[in-house]
Amino acid sequence: MDTSPTVGHGPWYRSLNGGQWKALIASNLGWTFDGFEVFALILTVGAALHQLLNPSQYKFIPAYAGAVIAITVFGWGTGGLLGGILADYIGRKRSMTLTILAYSFLTGLSALSWNWLSFAIFRFLVGLAIGSEWATGASITAELWPDHARGKGGAFLQSGYPIGSIIASTVWVLIGTSGPGAWRYMYLIGVLPALIAFWVIRNIPESPRWEQSNKQRRAARDMRRQGVALRGEDAAIVRFTLIDMFAEPAVRSRLVLTFIMSLAVTIGYWGVSTFVPSYVGSVAAGVGLAAQRWVGLAGLVQNIGALLGFFSFGFLADMLGRKPTTFFYYLMCLILTPIVYLLVKEIHLLLLVFAVYGFFIQGVFSWTAVWLPELFPTRMRATAAGFIFNTPRLISAVAPLIAGSLIVNLGGYGKTATIIGLFYVLGLVTVPFLPETKGKPLTEAETLAVPATDLGLRQTA
Repeated sequence: MDTSPTVGHGPWYRSLNGGQWKALIASNLGWTFDGFEVFALILTVGAALHQLLNPSQYKFIPAYAGAVIAITVFGWGTGGLLGGILADYIGRKRSMTLTILAYSFLTGLSALSWNWLSFAIFRFLVGLAIGSEWATGASITAELWPDHARGKGGAFLQSGYPIGSIIASTVWVLIGTSGPGAWRYMYLIGVLPALIAFWVIRNIPESPRWEQSNKQRRAARDMRRQGVALRGEDAAIVRFTLIDMFAEPAVRSRLVLTFIMSLAVTIGYWGVSTFVPSYVGSVAAGVGLAAQRWVGLAGLVQNIGALLGFFSFGFLADMLGRKPTTFFYYLMCLILTPIVYLLVKEIHLLLLVFAVYGFFIQGVFSWTAVWLPELFPTRMRATAAGFIFNTPRLISAVAPLIAGSLIVNLGGYGKTATIIGLFYVLGLVTVPFLPETKGKPLTEAETLAVPATDLGLRQTA
């Protein structure tokens, strides 16, 4: 049975019901505060280290900043893997609630850091919680939204990240010059998402697809305990999801291809964009302008561009297909990186270029929320999504470290950004080998039968 609403001739959004919108809103809000937290780190890491390090260590701040960001990314990757597994076993709703609460508590602790090491440890713990939240939101949105609009739903979910970054940029423009401890207030604001968790508990539905898959998992386990030899789907569903992903050749090939794509875009982003504030600050200071103000403005326009990039990806993916849209975004990331860092030097023009840059270098992440959940069955969807979206961060965690060292050794940002931007080539050569999933039902090994009255989701035979 298909859980998607019947598609009529009216606007696409009229085919959606309240449960589907609430699930998207909850997922988007969770990802919004994750975006706030990550971009708050990028904006404030320099100011924080100026307070947490001795003056004699200031010349090494780019290296320390790279280390803190790398540690955060490493925690993100680890948490994403664990969170995806958790969501496949305890449910999308419960997993989302727990990870949002954990994030809220841990980010507040970052404001209490007393030296750079304590700051780095708190950032690692926050990264664990951030990584855990995304896979749950991406899975429940994909499972509840109808086939004809799923691309838009995934893109709307992903747009929470730049929204959070825009909020962080705005707040930093307002408070960034208020004193040496201004960075601590940024992290205290991160406690607010705890309120979302309580709203999630009361308002969003659990995914009927997960409930059906979980019911089948329990039934298969009961048969195994009774001595029944399991075969086919029953044998697969009782395997540990992390092992199950590698057990089937078809799933394994998609896993490898999407991992390469995710690694390319993750290294490209974390290895280049994390130093945007330092780069813009140096350009502004070079012409006698207030560095912190222009850093905030650059972050603001870049994330406005990213927000438009996310929205556009969803509509393009539902109209043109996942494959051509993703290929186009990767191509533009490859082209724009050297242009931004090597050719544009005038500060006002640089702001405009960063808006376009954000459209693509952040908007390209939409494929992970739109295309990725469509490539794996429900029994392992969150595990696979969490693995692909987050595990590359365990590798790309070294990108800020390498970039920081290259900036110091090469004497600037331009050559470093161009070198790291070449990783987008990996995405370009990988995209053509994945199947197009535009408008198709979610990948399943079984036919799901979901009650018509469950959570108000309409179904058609």
